[in-house]
Formats: sequence, structure tokens, C-alpha cells
Amino acid sequence: MKRSYYLLILIFLVFFVISFLTNILGSINPNVSDSFDLSGAMTGLLPFSFFIAYALMSIPAGVLVQKYREKVSMTAAFLTAMLGALLFAFNPIYPVFLCSLFLIGSGMALLQVAINPLLRVTGGEEHFAFNSVLAQLIFGSASYFSPFVYSSLVSHLEEPERTGNFPFTLLSSITPHGFSWVSIYWLFAMITFIMTMLMLVSRFPKVDRKDDEITGTWDIHLRLFRLKPVLLYFGGIFAYVGTEQGIANWISEFLRTYHGLQPEAQGASTVAWFWGMLTIGCLLGLVLLRILDIKIVLRIFSSAAIITLVIALSGNTTMALWSFPALGFCLSVMWSIIFSLALNSIREYHGTFSGILCTAIAGGAVIPLLIGQLKDMAGLKTGMLLLFITLGYILSISFWAKPLVKNYTIIRDKERGTRDKQV
Repeated sequence: MKRSYYLLILIFLVFFVISFLTNILGSINPNVSDSFDLSGAMTGLLPFSFFIAYALMSIPAGVLVQKYREKVSMTAAFLTAMLGALLFAFNPIYPVFLCSLFLIGSGMALLQVAINPLLRVTGGEEHFAFNSVLAQLIFGSASYFSPFVYSSLVSHLEEPERTGNFPFTLLSSITPHGFSWVSIYWLFAMITFIMTMLMLVSRFPKVDRKDDEITGTWDIHLRLFRLKPVLLYFGGIFAYVGTEQGIANWISEFLRTYHGLQPEAQGASTVAWFWGMLTIGCLLGLVLLRILDIKIVLRIFSSAAIITLVIALSGNTTMALWSFPALGFCLSVMWSIIFSLALNSIREYHGTFSGILCTAIAGGAVIPLLIGQLKDMAGLKTGMLLLFITLGYILSISFWAKPLVKNYTIIRDKERGTRDKQV
């Protein structure tokens, strides 16, 4: 089909919104904990409530998108997220917040399933690889900007003399005193309402899904779960998302607890730079994957992450402020590499396997929760030692992975050319 630049921009906007709504928890966690007087385990339930929705909804979402198509599914996704945001904005108490996060997470899971095949068709199949990388950069930029938006919002609402224009005055009037961080969910409700309207007025192309984009039957799912590589790579995605969210959700609290830094200022800024460096690292990863074997790249980045985590947890304030963003850089290539190695390790049912791997995003629910429980028992620093286990598992993948198809590198291309000439 002819490329639609309007729809392409709309899809990139969807990627931005998904990220903006998903990765704010790391910045607001300390304020939530203070407002509701939460233990570490109760604080850990916040990301759990959000990311467990991915585990429960990823496979059903694939079925829904195939049955009702992209426009209906994406509209329903934004409506669900808007309902979740409004539910909490109107009733800011802890149990409601958990329900709200689950609804928003369910909407984001449905969007994630629908968006990539739509990007392939809308942007043109020959441009899909480029557009996918661009989408990831946009995704990362939203994660970088959202903590700064939150910080600015809270600072305006907490200082009445700065609340001089109508939007801030309105937000101040509907946000409970002492709960200025809740205002971000009014903003989320407005954003998801606008996106719902855009979905309704936009015309979507028909998406004929490829074999590797089709969700298979439950029998196929069960058959895949009996394969050792499927279980191993499920663990890899689980470990990666658990590591990513385990760091992002506890950075701000760690800096406050051990270095006395303010969550709304230095905490939010460090979380933002964690996501910013994760985005920048993708660019270096693209270059290295053209030069080195994919397993070597994973080995380098995971080893660097382990060393950097040691410095972040044991160093002084300056070292922590530099090391946590550096961890984002180290994690940058892991998701893509693990996913690629996984899909290249089985010969068929790639669409079903992708759905199974997406359920492993539940690692983002479980690992932060376990860190919170360990925090209650022995302190946050001890809890974050759990991340060495997940990073160690990711490092191990670089040794035992046996992909059926190796990644293209310049060296392999030259060797192939030399063999062809000899023949």
C-alpha cells in the first residue's frame, strides 16, 4: 500500500505515549510511598500491578487484535488506560491506585501487540527496520522526558506563586493538598482522551499479518512451552525486564535513602537520564552489531552492567549519580538481542513465541516487588543485590545461546564474498 505519513506520525505518537505512561513509576515511587506510608513490599506492588497486566494480557491481546483489527483494539486500549487514570485521579487511595495501574498496563499491553504489524504496513515493508529503530528512539525519548514533566508539574503545584496560569490553577483545585504527584494522572487522562479521539477519526489500513505475527492456538503454546530454548529465553526476557524495572523503580528511593537527594529533583533527573542513556546506547549497539557477533555484544554490555551496578550501590553520591544513568546505557541492547536470539533459535511459530516472550515482561512486576520485600527485611541496598542474579542470567545467555541464524556482520559478509569468488 502507499505510505501514509499521517498514520506513520500517529503510530510514532502512540509509541511516545506508551513510554510516557509506562515509565513514570520510577520517579513518583518515593512520593507515593510517603503519601500512603507504604512498606517496601507495598511499594513494590505498584510496578507489579502494572506489569502483571502484560503477563495476563499479551496473548489474549493478540487474539483480540486479530479478531477486531487494529483501530477497534487501539481505541479500546486508550479508553481502558483513560479509565484507569481517571479512576485514581478521582479517588487517590492505595487500593484504587493498584487497580488503576493494572488497567493502564492492560491498555499498554494491547497497544504493544497491535502497533508493530501496523507500523510495517503503514510505513512500508522495505522501511520497517528503519522505522522500528526510529520508533524505539521515540519510545526512549518519552521515558527521558516524562520525569522532567512530572518534576515541573509538582514544583508548580507545590509553590502557589508559580501557579499563575489556568491549567496549573485548575490542576491545583482538583488535586488533593499534599498529593501534588497525583496531578500526573490527570495529565495521563487528558493524553489518553486525546489519543482515543485520534484513533476514532483516523482511517487504518487493513493489516495482513505475516506468519510470525499470528497468534497460534493454545495447543501450539503448550507445544512451545515444552521446548527448552523457549523456557530459557522466557527466563531471559523475564530477567531483562525485571532488571530494567528493578533499577528504574528504585533509583529515586535509593538516592534519597543513602545520599539524601530529593525525589522530585535529583531523583527524577537521574531516572530521566537512565532512560536517556538507554536510548543513546541503542545507537552504539546498532554499530557494534554490524561489527561483532551478537553474543559478544551481549557479553560486553552485560559484563559492563554488572561492574557499573557494583559502583552504583557501593560508591559515593557522585558515583551513584553517574552510575545509574550508565546502567541504562549498559542495558540498552539487551532486549533486542535476547528477543532476536530467541526467535532465531526455533524454526516455526514465531508469532506465538513472540506472545510467550511478551508475557515474560512479568519480570518487571516480580523483581521490583522482591526488591521491596528484601528492603523491608534487610534494607534497599541488600534488596538491589537481587539484580546481580538477573544480570548474571543475561550474561549466561551470551555463552549458551545457539541461534540457527547468526547476525549479519561486515566480517562475515567479506568472508562470504571471498568464498563465493573461490567457488
